[in-house]
Amino acid sequence: MEVTSIHPAVAVIIFDEEGRVLLQKRRDVGLWGIPSGHVEPGETVEAAAKREVLEETGLHIEVDKLIGVYSDPASQVFHYPDGRVVHFITTYFSAAISGGELEVNESESLEIKFFPPSNLPNELLNMHPNWLIDALEKQEAAFIR
Repeated sequence: MEVTSIHPAVAVIIFDEEGRVLLQKRRDVGLWGIPSGHVEPGETVEAAAKREVLEETGLHIEVDKLIGVYSDPASQVFHYPDGRVVHFITTYFSAAISGGELEVNESESLEIKFFPPSNLPNELLNMHPNWLIDALEKQEAAFIR
């Protein structure tokens, strides 16, 4: 299927005090993933990251590191159930929780949960395993993929 659009996007990995990774089970596809979403017109990628995490999890964050920028169509094209095929250019950050309460936004998520990195769910969105691997490597320089 042919790509119908291209969008700037953000993704944010968040670890709790026990080193577990925050994932959301998305309502639109029923798969687990890192909080992520589109950058809105006139918005910076940092502002988009904070907004998306707040919308999807109820948490306030402070971005602390750029993990990478991802644009390879082999991993960054997403097929939505409604037939749209979107190529995302994703800026990926790590962040620390600065406030808020963890809560499910029922319009976006079925479930939100922290997972130990050694016990992640199998039902992950296609682009997210690479993102998780890159974040867990804790490399100093950002990835460009």
